[in-house]
Amino acid sequence: MKVAKLYSFKDIRIEDIPVPEIGPRDALIKTKACGICSGDVMPWYIEKKAPLVIGHEPAGEIVGLGKNLNSSFKIGDPVFTHHHAPCLNCKYCRRGDYVQCEIWRNTKIIPGGISEYILIPEINLRNDTLKLPENISYEDGTLVEPLACVVKSLKRANIKKGDTILIIGLGVMGQMHVLLARKFGAKKIIAADMVRFRLDKALEFGADYAIDVSKEDMIEKLKDLTDGMMADIVIAGPNSADVMKQGIEAASCGGTVIFFTPAKPGEILNLDPNYLYFRDINIVTSYSCGPDDTKNALRFIRQGVVAANKLITHRFSIDDTEKAYRLTAEAKESLKCVIVFNSKTSLSPESSL
Repeated sequence: MKVAKLYSFKDIRIEDIPVPEIGPRDALIKTKACGICSGDVMPWYIEKKAPLVIGHEPAGEIVGLGKNLNSSFKIGDPVFTHHHAPCLNCKYCRRGDYVQCEIWRNTKIIPGGISEYILIPEINLRNDTLKLPENISYEDGTLVEPLACVVKSLKRANIKKGDTILIIGLGVMGQMHVLLARKFGAKKIIAADMVRFRLDKALEFGADYAIDVSKEDMIEKLKDLTDGMMADIVIAGPNSADVMKQGIEAASCGGTVIFFTPAKPGEILNLDPNYLYFRDINIVTSYSCGPDDTKNALRFIRQGVVAANKLITHRFSIDDTEKAYRLTAEAKESLKCVIVFNSKTSLSPESSL
């Protein structure tokens, strides 16, 4: 089967490897589509894992089930699967902090998302794999995991009805924040980016204002738009300590700033603790997502709030994975790039189930 394997940021190869052998408690899916995440194109983040089969946003059809697997899933079921799955029993899981669970951190799909077939270990199948409803396409299914990260972010933001939210960075994750913000109670949505295409998309998706930071000072414009009150909620999207600092400056008294993405290694965020203290500004991190978030994400997709036809701007075959990767890294006139798999691909006789 074909896989897309990353050796370095500038070296992605399409290779042939054996179809994973199904264990007695595993499942095998035939991949139908897999998104490319913005995290996949952060060189410092992805290269420390290399070499690896990239991609962690797959959706596919179950084509094999282990003989000892006790599961409600059946051959032919269309599914989304998360690349990590928590134990649901440890201290962290009981608190809902699934990403701190040791099991969550050590589970994975095999060999990765951009692969013609993917092995799903039992724990992933049991604790964070969802059957896709009939009205949900495989391309919609690739949005479950990234949307779940946004669900978690907005949940942690603790938006109050009537709040003003500022979303900095309007790649696909920023656009999903725009699409969901009102569902969580925001009244005024302000979006900020430097790419006109993305600013226009944010307005199309429901933002009330779009600040072009290549032409306007974001803080001064935000003051104008809020009569000096600033934003109750700030989503700091890009992986930059400078953006995080801007996010804090953009927050109102009593506001919350979400660090949605990690900063680059070595960057230091210098803060005046009294500035935060006397303004009661909350800094909240939001890393990845858990099973409750994926279920809620699928619910929003079923409702049509978020859909592939809104966000997927480019589709590629697995052979063109590198092109998709480069386009995502450019962060210009694209939102979501997805690898779509040829439905005619079949298991070879020597790899049969």
